[in-house]
Amino acid sequence: MSYQVLARKWRPKSFATLVGQEHVVRALTHALDQNRLHHAYLFTGTRGVGKTTLARIMAKALNCEAGVSSTPCGVCSACTEIDSGRFIDYIELDAASNRGVDDMTALLERATYAPTMGRYKVYVIDEVHQLSGHAFNAMLKTLEEPPEHVKFILATTDPQKIPVTVLSRCLQFNLKQMPPTLIVDHLSRVLQAEGLTFEPDALRHLAKGAAGSMRDALSLLDQAIAHGAGKVEDEAVRAMLGTVGDEHLFALLDGLVAQDVQAMLEVAKLMDARSLSFDGGLQELATLFHRIALAQFAPEALLDETERSRLAPYAQALDAEYLQLAYQIAIHGRDELSLAPDEYAGFVMSLLRLHAFRPQRAGAARPVAKAAAKVAAAVAPVRAAPPAVRPPAVPPAPTPVASAAPGLAAATAVPVEEDWHALASRLPGMARQLAQHCELVERGETLVRLRLAPAHKHLQAHQEKLQLALRDVWGAQLRLDITVAEPAGETPAERRQNTERERQDRAIASIEQDPFVRDVVDLFDASIDESTIKPV
Repeated sequence: MSYQVLARKWRPKSFATLVGQEHVVRALTHALDQNRLHHAYLFTGTRGVGKTTLARIMAKALNCEAGVSSTPCGVCSACTEIDSGRFIDYIELDAASNRGVDDMTALLERATYAPTMGRYKVYVIDEVHQLSGHAFNAMLKTLEEPPEHVKFILATTDPQKIPVTVLSRCLQFNLKQMPPTLIVDHLSRVLQAEGLTFEPDALRHLAKGAAGSMRDALSLLDQAIAHGAGKVEDEAVRAMLGTVGDEHLFALLDGLVAQDVQAMLEVAKLMDARSLSFDGGLQELATLFHRIALAQFAPEALLDETERSRLAPYAQALDAEYLQLAYQIAIHGRDELSLAPDEYAGFVMSLLRLHAFRPQRAGAARPVAKAAAKVAAAVAPVRAAPPAVRPPAVPPAPTPVASAAPGLAAATAVPVEEDWHALASRLPGMARQLAQHCELVERGETLVRLRLAPAHKHLQAHQEKLQLALRDVWGAQLRLDITVAEPAGETPAERRQNTERERQDRAIASIEQDPFVRDVVDLFDASIDESTIKPV
């Protein structure tokens, strides 16, 4: 027997097995059980959400030999023939190829004749919005008052193109897109029934790629099974789809929080080497910024406790205002990819833009009125002093600038006697990124133990790179062991953030205590824009 694709093999054959459209199933079930049957139904929704499947189930419910009910037997000749598309009183018409008035006239003429085998003649017109205007006009009268033995079921992905005169003659049901969690659950059941091994993370990528369509999800699952030789594994699925994994996204976030542009560029290079989608990367990054913003303002909206705990550190480290800007940069970066010299350059420029507009100090800035420099410039003529007495020099108002990326020195140039914090800042690429979020627990002759915070456990994927870098410094026989647990002390990244915060606070205090600035503030009832103050 030839192979049957999963989308057809697992097509629901009853209301009970239909997934994700409970609101429609409830209404149709009650109508069938109470024999309150309308003569025309309109199912709308995106591709692959169950419009034609619902039409077939409705046809079986109307023509089942056991009687009209919401639970057709599924074994009688009417049910089996409808499932196989051979029932003579069940007619599916594709409006894309039969859109003219002549086609519609012929259909309506045949509708006047009584059913040959079934209780009702059921006409399903798919993509009905593609009918011509004359064809719509031809069906209006019959659609409003059809023969007792005729039921019309119209299906469309674009209800806006259907004339209102047709809409008013139908009961309309809007089928919703499938949420990713529902798709993952269904794919899990399918794979278990098929006896195939799979990884849950792989199914999440498939659900995301299906974009709300269960049929697309099953088609992608077929492709993934073939790609993985019968196994559905996370890495293979990501390679097949060209999707950007969480390890890339969170590595970008870590570099952004640490203001380490070099680490962000390393991720871009890695994505380019693996031919991952830069458009998809910016899309996923925008989604991540959206989820972090939810974690800041409405954490209860994140139902997944694991996701909530993972995003919590970023929600604390990133300003709410900056998150809104970062979201805009990501979505506008996608629009500009087609205008960039190439997609890699467009992606990198978006990352540099995220870095350039990143505030130097974590936490939202206090509302201010004017920059101190502008106040000083405006008041300078008023405070003109005699030639013999010169006023103190006005400290120039620094403009916001992006922090420079840490210097990238060769690992072999790092002296062994330097402490862990200094060493971590000198390591190359992703090894440095991982080291900066680790606490040194023990350093022996051949074993180094580190402790990595759970919030950054995704960086553990780069353990081998860090081990190689440390071998260049501490010996070729070195073995690295990383435990995921909350550090007891400061990590290099935390120390750097604390140091930058202290320098920023000292710079602000220095400006606020300057006698001339205080005089200007008092004289003009002004305020200082702290976001323009940078330590020197």
